[in-house]
Order: sequence, then structure tokens, then C-alpha cells
Amino acid sequence: MSEIKNTKQQIRLPLILALAISAGIWIGATFAEPKSDTNDLKAAIYKLQEIITYINRDYVDSVNTNELVEFGIEKMLEKLDPHSTYIPARDATLAKSELDGEFDGIGVEFGIIRDTIYVVAPLTGGPSEKLGIQSGDQIINVDGKTVAGTGITNRDVFDLLRGPRGSTVKVEIKRKNQKDLIPYDIIRDKIPQYSINATYMVNDEVGYIKVTRFGATTHEEFKKSVSELKEKGMKKLILDLQNNPGGYMGAAINIADEILNSNSLIVSQKGKLNRYNQKAYAVKPGLFEDGSVIVLINEGSASASEIVAGALQDNDRGLIVGRRSFGKGLVQMPIDLSDGAELRLTIARYYTPSGRSIQKPYGTDEDYSRDFSNRFEHGEFFSADSIKFNDSLRYETVSGRSVYGGGGIMPDFFVPLDTTMASAYVNRLFNSDSAREFILDYLDKNKKKFDGMSFEDYYKKYQVSEEMLQTLVKVGERNKVKFDEKDFNKSKNYLKILLKAHMGRQIYDDNAFYMVINDINEVYLQALGLFEEAEKLAFSSKEKTNELE
Repeated sequence: MSEIKNTKQQIRLPLILALAISAGIWIGATFAEPKSDTNDLKAAIYKLQEIITYINRDYVDSVNTNELVEFGIEKMLEKLDPHSTYIPARDATLAKSELDGEFDGIGVEFGIIRDTIYVVAPLTGGPSEKLGIQSGDQIINVDGKTVAGTGITNRDVFDLLRGPRGSTVKVEIKRKNQKDLIPYDIIRDKIPQYSINATYMVNDEVGYIKVTRFGATTHEEFKKSVSELKEKGMKKLILDLQNNPGGYMGAAINIADEILNSNSLIVSQKGKLNRYNQKAYAVKPGLFEDGSVIVLINEGSASASEIVAGALQDNDRGLIVGRRSFGKGLVQMPIDLSDGAELRLTIARYYTPSGRSIQKPYGTDEDYSRDFSNRFEHGEFFSADSIKFNDSLRYETVSGRSVYGGGGIMPDFFVPLDTTMASAYVNRLFNSDSAREFILDYLDKNKKKFDGMSFEDYYKKYQVSEEMLQTLVKVGERNKVKFDEKDFNKSKNYLKILLKAHMGRQIYDDNAFYMVINDINEVYLQALGLFEEAEKLAFSSKEKTNELE
């Protein structure tokens, strides 16, 4: 079996149907009417051609044929599985950039507050930072067109500000304490996107790496993070994959290879066609094959995250801590269509080293989309005992531990969801961007307070005050977030930590955010006390490898 590759191969479907309808065209009279209505490709295409031709020619009202066909494609894919998807040409470039590790643009993190684009932060090394664009700046005009107060959406902002490298976009910015708008001619450039958001030492021995997705650059980022932490004395690793939705399978395989001993099976996949039947093994000396590892997962950890967690669990190489993962065990192949659209077609199922399929059952779209709420209602987020496993789906790890297939990776150590601090009111403050607006304004007015303050002092000594919370409440009311005294009192300490974490990200970096927020991350806190168990696994894994050699 060959190793599974981390590629986005540009494969043309050998299906005239996909090529034709994705371009919004229909096949003309060159197709002879098929003589059979059996389940064959030619008959299906002919039927589709007939219907679209009649609609276009005879329907009583004018119709947009392209829109009609794209709708038909989406409904057709719904009959397959929840993860085979069609991405129209207008969205395909943006979807690819989220995983490719870079995009062309002006280099800002933005938010839309009261119908106006706010610069949350210029991205380091990007064209906006080089020109002096600042956090808190409001983008009022783009290429001579007013964009403030027009009902602009995130998608609109991407369309306006992203573009080919070397092209110019003219923006006019409103800055506090400046009367006139400030014009900028920004030359777009490559903007890197990072998939590892935090790398830091928890203590003298334990390192922490937060991976938010698996993209084209994730493996290189991971190697850099591990090397940095080892130089600082890391002997134990917490790999945080909570809420990581996945991404490229190859990136997951490469990261697992850095941790697993050579010749360890990482993942296998099986499809209808033999060319999709592949196995991936650890093939090279890894950067962290000896130290103990704990992997953090939860219900938002999916796909590539589950490949890593499953590989380490089945090889007894890492202790899995948290809650049952999402349960996505289907492999999608990205297929570029002729009009720039993309089809992500499920071509195989993947299996963990023990043979587990972790794809959760899918019937109707409604049942699949309600899986989280069903888990919540059944108590799964709060008690491991509420999860019932089918004995027919029992498998064994390398050392004989029992693990189960049928839907997600079940952690070795379960941590219930902590709902004691969160509240709907706090969610509304953040979802309405009231918290972001407050932070931008507060940091702008209090710059001197943080000048020269080290992160260590900020982390250990800085406290969000009651006065700050009251100001946030007023900002929320201005944004139509009604004050809820009961929720506010319940979540006050939680809200202070959230504000401190988000402020830390603005003042310092993402490391600051995660170091602060992890102080109330119960999965992380529990993991810190479980390295004795992780060390036992690491030892047994090494012993088993030596026996096989």
C-alpha cells in the first residue's frame, strides 16, 4: 500500500454530467436519446438535459438556469452523504485559501461593528501594518465606494479587500481623534495564515501546542513548535485539538509521524475503487517519539483531528483526554470543475490502526445536524456512563486496551462539559461584537497603562475591574443586548477571564490568549494531572515496538 499523499490534485471527473452542469450548460442535440432508462450514466444525463431544456425554453417565467442547476447539484449531493459538497466558483477561492496557508489581501483582522468595518489588528508583516494602519481604525470607503452603514457582510469584505497580489485597493479610514478621513493605497500581497495558534511551556517540562486546523503549512508549523519547545526543555507534550474541524489528511499523517515510532500504522482508507485503498505508516524518525503525550479533544474535533487522536490512541502512544469527538470518517477528494467551482466528493472511508471506522451514522440531514443537541439532551456531555457502545464494534489497541468504533474517538479520560460559568447573556455580548468594540475602545484609551508591561506581569497581576464590566454592559445595551442581571452575576468571573484573554491577544499574541483562557479550560486542567498515565502508555508503546523489532 502507498502512503496517503497530502495533495489537492486537480482531477477532472470522468463524468460528463459534472462538467456540464457545473458550467451551467446543457448538452445539445449531439446526444442521441438513450434506448434504456436503466441506472446508467447516459440515461441520467439525457433525462437531465431534457428537463433543463424544457424549463429554459417553455417555462412561463424567466429563470436563471445557472442558479437552477447549482441548486440541483446541491440537492443531488444531499442524497450521498453529509460531507460530499459543491462549492460554487464564487466561493471556491475563499474556501481553498482557508487551508492553503496563505491568501492575497491587505492583511488585517477585521470585525463588523454597528455596520462598520473595524480593523481588529493589522497582520504582522502584511501591507496594512507596513503602511501604519492601526487597531480600531474604521474602513469607511473602498475604491471610492462608501461601505459604512450599508449592511455590509463578512463575505462582502472578503470580496472588496482580497484580490491578486500586486493589485491596489484604495481605502479611506476614520481614526479616533482625527477629523478627516485618512486615505491609503494598499498594494495587496501574500498574507500567511497560521494553523498553530499557540506554542508555550506550561512549566519546566510540559509544552503546549494548539492546532486549530490542518492546512498546507501545519506540518512545518508543528515541527517548528516542537523544536522550540524542546530547546526550552519540553519532555511532555499537550497537543490541543479541541474544536479543530480537520482539513488535509496528509497534514494529520505527517504530524502523527512525528510522534509515532517508525512502521506504526497511522491510518488506512478504503473506497469503491482500488486506487483509493491505501495505508499510511510512520516512516521517518520523528521529532517527539520518546516523550509522553496527551491529546485534548471534544465534540468539535473532527476528521484530521480524529486521525491523529485515533492513531496515537490505537498505538498506545498518547493519552486522549476530553469528550467524544465529532465522528467524521469519510475522505473527500477536491475536484476542480471547469468553471472554477469545486466538488468535494467522498471517495473512501478511513479507519484507525485497530480497524475502527469512526464515522457516526448518517440518515437524514436533520438527524445528522442535530447530533450535538441529541448528545446534550442524552447527557453525554456530562457523563461518560451515558454513552453505550456496541460490543460488535469493539477493537483492541496495540497493548490490548478496548476501544470502540461507530462514531468518534472516545477519550481515555472523560472530562464533562463545564456549564457553571457560561451564560446566554455573555454569548450575546460576544456574538453582537459588543465585547470586541469595548476592547478596541478600552485599549485605545489606555495605551500607556500597558506600555512596557511584560506578559508575565499581565498574566499574574492584571485584573479586569468592575468598572470595565459596567462599561461593557453599556456597550451591549447600545448594541441592543438587553442586560440580564442573573446571567451577569453567574458569569462575572468568567466574563473577566474572557475579556482578559481577548485583551491579551490584542496586546501581545495568541499565546497570551490561550495561556489566560486555559486557566478555566477544564479539559486542559485535568490533563495536567494525568501525565503519569501518559508516561505509562509511552513506556508500553516503546516496549511493544522493541518486541516487534
